[in-house]
Amino acid sequence: MGASLTTKTGSRGRRTGGKYRPMAEINVTPFVDVMLVLLIVFMVAAPLLTAGVAVDLPQSDAKSISDEDNKPIEITVTKDDKVFIGETEVKDGNLINLLRAMTEGNAERRIYIRGDKALEYGSVMKIIGAVNGAGFRKVALISESK
Repeated sequence: MGASLTTKTGSRGRRTGGKYRPMAEINVTPFVDVMLVLLIVFMVAAPLLTAGVAVDLPQSDAKSISDEDNKPIEITVTKDDKVFIGETEVKDGNLINLLRAMTEGNAERRIYIRGDKALEYGSVMKIIGAVNGAGFRKVALISESK
């Protein structure tokens, strides 16, 4: 017959038939260790992935902007009135020429303006007025949510 009712017991009382059987359970401890290390790495690296120049943004109750464009242009104004496009500093009077070159005449391109909260209202409005006066219609201010 194909089945046997007799069992052989080893020295520890297991019914293994006298042969070694591999353990069929997965040891998850190394997996958990690796996942925790990856979690810590991503938690440390995530704040470093923010784009642009570091400024202290004001807080507002405004809704977040949906990302319609693949790559919006970010203009940053620091508290000492320096203007940056991305991470490149823009010299006086060259902002509009650089924007036109970057957008290739597309006035529908989204432009985000990030201004330090220590700036005067007039400094940010000067940038917004220049960008709007150049024909760009999709201009938005960036702030941190509360």
